[in-house]
Amino acid sequence: MNQEKSPDGFDDFLAKAVRKRREREKGVRQANERDQASVDQATRDPFTWVTKHTRTYNEHWQKEGRPRADEGFPPHDYLLNLFCLFELRDIVWIEKSRDLMISWACVAYLTLQAMKTPYCGILFQTQKDKKVIQLVDYAKTLWENSDEAIKRAFPLAKPKERQSDHELNFANGSYIIGIPGGADQIRSYHPWGYLNDESSFQPDAGECYNEAISAVAGKIIFNSSAGPGWYADARRDIVRNEEE
Repeated sequence: MNQEKSPDGFDDFLAKAVRKRREREKGVRQANERDQASVDQATRDPFTWVTKHTRTYNEHWQKEGRPRADEGFPPHDYLLNLFCLFELRDIVWIEKSRDLMISWACVAYLTLQAMKTPYCGILFQTQKDKKVIQLVDYAKTLWENSDEAIKRAFPLAKPKERQSDHELNFANGSYIIGIPGGADQIRSYHPWGYLNDESSFQPDAGECYNEAISAVAGKIIFNSSAGPGWYADARRDIVRNEEE
C-alpha cells in the first residue's frame, strides 16, 4: 500500500515548528530556573531580603533628609544580630528604643516565614486595632515592594486590595492576621508565629503570653518600648504580689 506523501516542504516546515517550540520551552524553563535561583539567593535570610530586595516606607523621609519615602532596611549590625537572635530562640523579648525599625524587623522576619513556608500562620497583636492594622500593612508593603521574581514565587491568595485590613493571605495557605489586645483573642488560633507589639502598654500582656505559650507552635516575639507593668517586671525576673 502506497503511503501518501506530504506536500513539498511541509515536513521541513513541521520540523522547524517543532524545533522552535522546543527552543521556546527550553528558554522558558531556563528563565524559570534563573528566577528561582535569584529568589533563593534574595530570600536566603531576612537580612538579605530586607536590605537588598524589598523596601519599607518612611512617613518622615523629608524631615530626615532621605532621598525617597521608600527604601530598604539600613544594613546595620544590630538588625543583622536581631535576625540571628530570632533564628536562635523560640521566645524573644525585646525592649526597644523608637526609630530603630524594630517593629518593622519583627514583621519582616515573620512575613518571610509565611511567604516561604506553606500553611504557616502568623498572628500580630497590639492593644489598639489601628496599630495592628498598621503592622499588617507593614507586611503588605514588604511583599508589594519585593522584587518581581519574589512576588511571582510567593503569590498572594488574592490581590491585597481585596484582602481585609487585618489579613494577608498567601497562595501557599499561609496567613498573617492582626488581632486587638486581649488574651481571649488568641485562643481561636494555632499559629506558627506570634508577635505582641508594645507589650508594656497592654494590661493583660501576661495573660497573652500564657495563651501564646499554649497556642503557638514556633516563634513568640514580645516587643515594646519601655514602660512599667508586667512586661518590664517579667524581663527582669521581678515577681510582685497582687497587692503591689
